[in-house]
Amino acid sequence: MKKKKSYRPARPFVEKLLKDPEVRIYFEEERVKTEIAMAVRNARIHAGLTQVELAEQADTTQAVVSRIESGTDSRVPSLALLGRIAAACKAKLMFGFEFKKTAVV
Repeated sequence: MKKKKSYRPARPFVEKLLKDPEVRIYFEEERVKTEIAMAVRNARIHAGLTQVELAEQADTTQAVVSRIESGTDSRVPSLALLGRIAAACKAKLMFGFEFKKTAVV
């Protein structure tokens, strides 16, 4: 009978990796691309548009819309393109910063 292999949780390993500033930058970049991908897809679906229809209304191609929605492209869409996508979905493009909580001295 085979002995079960024990596994350790990944969280401590990932937290250790994220202490490296360079790794943290890449991680955050990928997180933002994923958030953009989800936001574009959700906006398109909410507007009842296909990728082709969205592309036509945003003056781009279906391939570009697909690439953005996949979240796996190495490129980040421009604010101009995201603005056109928002307008095509009859939505407002919003942008912001999230700050770490710090103690006030």
